[in-house]
Amino acid sequence: MIDTQLRLPDLEPKPRRRGLTMVIDPGLFTGQFEDAVDSVGEFVDLVKFGWGTCLVTKDIKRKIDILRGAGIGFYFGGTLFERYALDGLVSEWLALCRALGATHVEVSNGTIPLDNTEKARWVARLADEFVVISEVGFKDGRRSDALAPVRWISYIEEDLAAGAHLVTAEARESGRSGICWSNGEPRHELIDEIVGSGIDLDRLLFEAPNKDLQTYFLRRMGPSVNLGNVRADDVIALETLRRGLRSDTLPGAL
Repeated sequence: MIDTQLRLPDLEPKPRRRGLTMVIDPGLFTGQFEDAVDSVGEFVDLVKFGWGTCLVTKDIKRKIDILRGAGIGFYFGGTLFERYALDGLVSEWLALCRALGATHVEVSNGTIPLDNTEKARWVARLADEFVVISEVGFKDGRRSDALAPVRWISYIEEDLAAGAHLVTAEARESGRSGICWSNGEPRHELIDEIVGSGIDLDRLLFEAPNKDLQTYFLRRMGPSVNLGNVRADDVIALETLRRGLRSDTLPGAL
């Protein structure tokens, strides 16, 4: 970043504890992936290989090597954990994570019938070996809409108590589920209750795959909010939002 005398937010340098940006890889070509990491890696803290893409990506090991060289952590989407859990093959999923050198794992129950207490037990089992990122919220919009704020808060607290390093608030890649209504509007009451619950916001990662959601969370919680499911080609734009270099978060606009 170019030195400037502009008064910009004081963001933590890497390795960061807050102000994290998680990029989702939905299956980028490896050349694109390498270019993206080379261009914007200084602003990226984690990469999630979406859902089960790692199983059908021919050169997944090459992508992982690129991230290692850049000092960026990675993990596989929670849907992959759920697919293995559905077939009673979590041990095979674990072997895959170990074989590919994953230091982070995501545990979720956004699709399969796995209650949160059982999910939290998996978090506890894995926390001694991995940095565990759990997820709260459902992929299905109707199930998410029916999940009351008090349940969201209790599930987040349960996962953190079990040893989750971060808890992700679901919004999918579309920004139309979980912590958002099906029309893409943030669930303001739910978010207000989470913010007011006393949960450490530095332990939460809010999925925000588009500019509107990113702007909302930055205005609501400040430039050091943790945001995820960011597209690689949106990282620079997000960084300008964090730093008040775009009209949406210019100091006068707040």
